Amino acid sequence: MKKYLIIFISLIALSSCKKFLDIQPESDVSKEELFSSEEGFKEALNGAYVGLAGANLYGGNLTFSNLDIMAQNYQFTDANFIRIAAFDYSLASYVQKISIIWTNAYKQIGNLNQILSVIDQRKSLFRDQNYEIVKGEALALRAYMHFDLLRMFGTSYQNNPNFKAMPYVTTVDTKPTPFSTVTEVIDKAIADLQEAKNLLRGKDPILLTSYVVGYPTDEDATELKSPSLFLQNRRHRMNYYAVAGTLARVYLYKNDKVNSLSNAKEVIDSKKFPWTLQADFFADDVTKRDRIFYNELVFGWYVPQSREQLVGLFSRNNPDYSATADQINAIYNLGTTGADDWRYKQWFRLVRDANQSDRFYLQKYITNTTPLTNLHPLMAPALRLSELYLIAAEASFDTNPGAAVDYFNKFRTQRGIGTAVTATVAKTDFINLLKGEYRKEFYGESQSFFMHKRLNLDIITTAGLIYPASDKIFVFPLPIEEQTNRN
Repeated sequence: MKKYLIIFISLIALSSCKKFLDIQPESDVSKEELFSSEEGFKEALNGAYVGLAGANLYGGNLTFSNLDIMAQNYQFTDANFIRIAAFDYSLASYVQKISIIWTNAYKQIGNLNQILSVIDQRKSLFRDQNYEIVKGEALALRAYMHFDLLRMFGTSYQNNPNFKAMPYVTTVDTKPTPFSTVTEVIDKAIADLQEAKNLLRGKDPILLTSYVVGYPTDEDATELKSPSLFLQNRRHRMNYYAVAGTLARVYLYKNDKVNSLSNAKEVIDSKKFPWTLQADFFADDVTKRDRIFYNELVFGWYVPQSREQLVGLFSRNNPDYSATADQINAIYNLGTTGADDWRYKQWFRLVRDANQSDRFYLQKYITNTTPLTNLHPLMAPALRLSELYLIAAEASFDTNPGAAVDYFNKFRTQRGIGTAVTATVAKTDFINLLKGEYRKEFYGESQSFFMHKRLNLDIITTAGLIYPASDKIFVFPLPIEEQTNRN
């Protein structure tokens, strides 16, 4: 890890994302200049967001790429994609991509640690609540990134909590950071998230009754009405509810269902994030169509730069990723409860070809181009209200199955599925229902793979091929240069 620990920011986006601050690399003077004002801290934090939302991380590899392929969502003729879907981690291009993810993740962690290493000494530079917001967001992002690395490179907590997974880096130092166990990484992430939550409590504008979530054109929405650019669009940043939701996700990974449920309920009970209206999801006017349930996003990555990549992956003629009719019909339960599923009806375009089987092209990330406008910006979803309902359902089941199915049914009603599950459902059947909804809801978002890993569930293709649950398919190999550091 030594080569990733001292990283200085050479190109950092300003709040408007239109200006850049050019910093002399690897210079104590440049670091002093950057962190000599509140604006410098904001620019450094914004630079981390830009890096995390880039194609190497959440604007590409960690949302729209191999994790989603391994969830068996597509059918390929390309030999390399077929090997990825079969969990062949020896593929040269895959080895390279894994190294790119690892390197860029720790680069952004290093940038966040630069902020955190000096912010307490410079607290007097900040006005109003900005110290708490900058520090809280930096801590939360550090935890978020480490946790996703754990979900890739570590074993699941259920399988081996003592497995030496990866370094949890919190310092700016020339000394390598020792590897932490799965348990240690989770506990360190929870500690960072709890501190972030405490900092943001009472300080984050999203907590105000006057802060109203909505589309940018909504008259009632106030997300863009703060006079401070830094405090606008809190859902594009690690806001208070995003931290609580991430805690719910991390606690569930640790099988701490009490704390997971508590944090999930905090987001749900806030009623801050409204369910998407059917009229918005199916709007005839394509400029007003909400394909990603935008208002339900608790947190998302702003990724306008990913538009062309997404067109190539999903929606152009003969895209890189597409599914057969049999796959989509099976995933969305067309023969039973899925006939009225909004997602099935709106997210896919059926393409018929006399020379091959019918294909479905994903439409979730389509955006309108000039001169047409869009209802909302292009986002890579990071945390959804729907996931908090699914987490609450799972975390409730053992102690209150009635509440569990209530969360589950409320969520499915908002996706057009009126068939209710009863409280008499067996736990195994309920987990299977949850697994099915993860696959539907997060199609094209890479969360389904992580659920399979967390619960140690077999991954089954539409054709019935079974990849037995094991570390062989669920644990990514470390980059070659890091493999000796695990011992």
